[in-house]
Amino acid sequence: MTVTPNTAKAAIQAKVQSQVIRYALELIVEDMAQSLMRTARSVIIKESQDLSCCIFDRKGRVVVQSNHAPMLLAGSAYTIEAAIAQLGARGFEDGDIVMANDPYRGGQHLMDVMMISPVFVEGEHVGYVSCLAHHSDLGGASPGGVAGGLRDIYSEGLCFPFVRAYIRGEENRDLFAMIEGNVRAPYKTLSDMRAQVAACLTGIRRYKETIARFGLPAIAAAADMLIQETEERMLAGLDKLPDGEFTGEEWVDDDGVTDQPAHIVVKVKKYGRSLEIDLTGSNDQVQGNINCPLATVMAAVQYPFTCAIDKTVCANHGMFNVLKFKTRKGSILDPVRPAAVAARTNVSLKVQEATIKALAKMLPGTMMATSHGQVTHMAIVGEDPQKRRTFIYNDLAGGGAGARPTKDGRDGQDTHLARFMNTPVEMIEHEFPVRCQRYELVPDSGGAGRYRGALALLRDVEVLTEKALFSRYGDRQKFRPEGLDGGGDGEPGKFVLNPGRDDRTLKSKGVDEVRKGDVVRILTPGGAGYGDPRQREVRLIAADLADGKTSEDFVLRHYGREKLFEAKRMLAGTQRVAAE
Repeated sequence: MTVTPNTAKAAIQAKVQSQVIRYALELIVEDMAQSLMRTARSVIIKESQDLSCCIFDRKGRVVVQSNHAPMLLAGSAYTIEAAIAQLGARGFEDGDIVMANDPYRGGQHLMDVMMISPVFVEGEHVGYVSCLAHHSDLGGASPGGVAGGLRDIYSEGLCFPFVRAYIRGEENRDLFAMIEGNVRAPYKTLSDMRAQVAACLTGIRRYKETIARFGLPAIAAAADMLIQETEERMLAGLDKLPDGEFTGEEWVDDDGVTDQPAHIVVKVKKYGRSLEIDLTGSNDQVQGNINCPLATVMAAVQYPFTCAIDKTVCANHGMFNVLKFKTRKGSILDPVRPAAVAARTNVSLKVQEATIKALAKMLPGTMMATSHGQVTHMAIVGEDPQKRRTFIYNDLAGGGAGARPTKDGRDGQDTHLARFMNTPVEMIEHEFPVRCQRYELVPDSGGAGRYRGALALLRDVEVLTEKALFSRYGDRQKFRPEGLDGGGDGEPGKFVLNPGRDDRTLKSKGVDEVRKGDVVRILTPGGAGYGDPRQREVRLIAADLADGKTSEDFVLRHYGREKLFEAKRMLAGTQRVAAE
């Protein structure tokens, strides 16, 4: 093909327009997310922001996604693919909104419910919008769907195999009545589902406005270009990576049923532009509910590779064409139904950390040390004594991020894959009959190093109702986050009932009954350190001492007596100057 000035100019114009359309579409999914957060009832949606919104083209390819949980990125693609396979493109009618959460048909776990709606313009099907949100309760054996130790998916709650929540614009009352009769707090679950519907309707309206503005041919051409650009940039990034095989390994404490740890192995095989992620060496699927569906596994690998290759790339279907996965049916990373999966995040985050470890061998000096690498997800469920109805306090706690090659870790961070927001204490106490007695960073919990691992979080929650259930799943309470390049390990986490009184350590995954006046302590793990601690600058040690992030004993043990004295002299000099 001969390139003329006119064709070159047209190509540049098309590329510029594709970027303009990209940002117009990204505004739509952000508007959908804002609509959901404004109208949802559950704190885990409106505060933690455990959600994702997406636009697909008519083929079901991901075009853009909202800037929320990376863990949910791959799930959108797999769920829409399964939905189209079951319903067929013509099975979606104008005004339909389909509900799905099956982990064995593209979903994550049952609590993550995805609403999918087709978009029609003048009778022509032009694409789809979707809205995914984590629900506070969907029935099942454990309140809030949180507890570890469940043995099959049937115990975990309601499963929606691509059922219509709305049929040609009308709510499916029979379905909503069935849901109402099977959940503990229908006033929240049904309201959150209707908030998702509202988000989908917002997306449809805005998408149609964008199509009217740019024209359907321009939108379709832009989608093709954006997906192709993402794939090309990812492939170009591979050219910069060395060839070879690189392995990362991680351990999960236990499955909540037995005390046996689970082994995670990620082997990266890269030759030229061929990149295979071999996961077949990982543990067989287990009895407990830490088994991880494919959608979450894929996201756990895609995230670190995208960060390593091109972190500014548009997160769309082009990503899925570059990484090839090799799994083993019946393994913990490719389980067979009806294996339980509700607590799958604690495995997926070990996949992420093992991938980062493999990348650290592939690209020395560029990857961060191991983070807390788990989700501390807890729920306190009982009867609200004032409102005389069931309350479900669902929350997620962050931990310490790993130290970086040139900086300390970020204290009290959520996980890479989740990126959930902090739930304010004021909101918790306003919504639920509990009192947060303490919420603070934990000194000395980050691993020592040239750059220090980030500090963990501690939260003490007092129960104010007569009786409730405390359900949870966490990890890194046996296997510490490992330091990198000579850095120290992070401290492990712990659940404690009535600290300072009974001091009863609870299992990391399970359910316990609590009474009025009981205090539950959630202590998350700290991040690992990076580099030889002897190379840490005195000014950084002094700053940590001044801020109370490390104790003198910690400095003495890890950095030495001489640096402790230097740091104290530096602080004393600063205080004298301030006093003068």
